[in-house]
Parts: sequence; structure tokens; C-alpha cells
Amino acid sequence: MRLTFEIQDLRTRHAFHIARAAAPPTRPTVWVRITDDEGHEGWGEASASPYYGETVDTVAALLPRFAEAIGAAEPFDPLRLEALEAAVARTVRRNPAARASVSAALHDLAGKRLGVPVWTLWGLSPQAVTSSFTIGIDSPERVRERIAEAAEYPILKVKVGTPRDAEILAMIRTEAPDKKLRVDANTGWTVKGALRLLPVLEECGVELIEEPLPADDHDGLRLLRERSTIPIIADESCRTADDIPRLAGCVDGINIKVAKCGSLREAVRMVHIARAHRLRVMLGCMVESTLGIAASIQLAPLVDDVDLDGAALLADDPFTGPGLERDGRIRFNDAPGLGVQRS
Repeated sequence: MRLTFEIQDLRTRHAFHIARAAAPPTRPTVWVRITDDEGHEGWGEASASPYYGETVDTVAALLPRFAEAIGAAEPFDPLRLEALEAAVARTVRRNPAARASVSAALHDLAGKRLGVPVWTLWGLSPQAVTSSFTIGIDSPERVRERIAEAAEYPILKVKVGTPRDAEILAMIRTEAPDKKLRVDANTGWTVKGALRLLPVLEECGVELIEEPLPADDHDGLRLLRERSTIPIIADESCRTADDIPRLAGCVDGINIKVAKCGSLREAVRMVHIARAHRLRVMLGCMVESTLGIAASIQLAPLVDDVDLDGAALLADDPFTGPGLERDGRIRFNDAPGLGVQRS
């Protein structure tokens, strides 16, 4: 098998700020291709996040080592994906986005070799699931404009973590009285600040709070959960399945991201372990193209909540395939593999 890759720049429609980072003008991503001896080609995307210690340069440096790991397993067997993913994981334990891109490409290749979508490989079937649409941190005027542009989406996820959170949320509720609201602080609150905001969140009808506190503040999460009537969802504090037992009792649910956990099969494992701990399961994403989103969509039938709007935030998407309809519904297709093509 041969692994090749190229770096592409993704531009968002608007600046997309979160509590811990201002938006870059462009977001580089890595398009990975794995080709077998018969000419079948599997694709994956590495959406590298500096928060998790990755850049496109670290991804590019690691991919040749992953190529050696999967090349040693030739000939390619679409029924031995678990062994191939394990070989990649043994090569480098960290760098989840780089590993996730190889995982997605291997699954895409397997689906194409067998002539079925990846969700079929797992015995799943498409279901009517609706994703949230994210509003980044910005001025009240810009936020109002973003809400108007998102008029067709029934669920809004609002990035918070500034001194103006109460004002922004009250304005959003006025502008969009019928929409479901979720908030994501991206580790940007303190325990005291979060407790102070709880009455505002309840009054605005917020239905869940994502990663309110620093990722290692489990005691704070436990206290906040005890005081909150709104479910608390762990994101940055839950990278892989190993984190889930420690979070049980501290949060109500977890947010799984393929680029954060390192592989599609690790994401499935996380679903099952979260269920064993009676936790709600959300499926999230980075700002990434349709190629990255399509890999996550294969898992959508397994989860409770979906936040897969990363490609919908882009000004130019180099790929087409599974994604979001304008009303937020998840769009599957029956094409083999991930079902993605170049735009």
C-alpha cells in the first residue's frame, strides 16, 4: 500500500473565535490517500489542533512512519482494520488527528473494496439526526448577523467564555425564541463564574453545557453538575475511552471527536464505554472539510447528540459527500466507503 498526502487551506465564512483561541485567517488541513495494489484509493483528513499538540507539520512528519506501519501488513485485508489501526497506534501513541486521518482512509478503502458504505461495515443504518450549528464568539452585532444566517438550523450551539456571555445569550434568546440552545465554554469558565451564570442559562432555556471548566478540574465539574439542572458534557477533558471512567459522576455526557480520539474504532469504543457508565454521548468535530465530517457521520446512528457542522462553516469546501442539509439534518449517502468526492 502507498500513502500520499497534501496540505490544503480551509477558509471559514466568518471569523470563528472560541474562549481559548482567536480564529486564524485560514486553517490548514492534511488530505491523506492510501492506495492499494489494485488501484483502490481511501481518503482521510487530519484536522490538526495545537491544543492537542498537533500542527500540519507534525502530521506531515508522522505520516511516512504510518505508511511504513501499514505497508508492512500487505496485502490489504478490509476485514483486518483493527489490526492495521493497532499498528498505527503502536507507531505513535499521541498525535490523534494524524492517526485519525489514516484510520479514516483505511475504512474508506475497505468500504470501496467491499462496495459498501462504512456505516454498513458496522451493521448500522442511516437515521434522522439533526446537528447543531455553531455561533462563534463575536460582538453582539456580528452574533445577531450569524443568527439570521442560521435561520434554518433548529439547534444553535453558542461559544461562550467572555464577560459578555449573559448579554449575548439573552440577545440570542430574543432573536431566536424557538431554537434549541446549547453552550460551549471550551474550558473558559471558572467554577464561581459558571455557578453565577446558571440562572441565566436556565432562563434562556439552554439544554446542555459543554466543557465549562479547565479540562483537569474534575472536582469543579462534579460540584457544577450537582448544582446544575442543565446536563454537563465533557469535551476537552475526554480524549479517549480511558478518560471516561474518571468522568463518571462528574458530568452527564461526553463529546467524541474522531480527530481527538485518534481513530474511528476508538470512537466506537468510547460510545460503548460511555453507555456502560450511563453517560449521554455527543458526536462532535473540528473545523474541517466534508472529508473529515463524512468520517464522523458514519458513527452518527450510535449517539444521542450531533454537532457536525465543521464543513458548513467553510467558505470553500474541497469535497462533497455526507454532511448537513440546510435545516441541520445529517445527510448520508450510499456510495462505498466514506462517500466523498472532490468538489
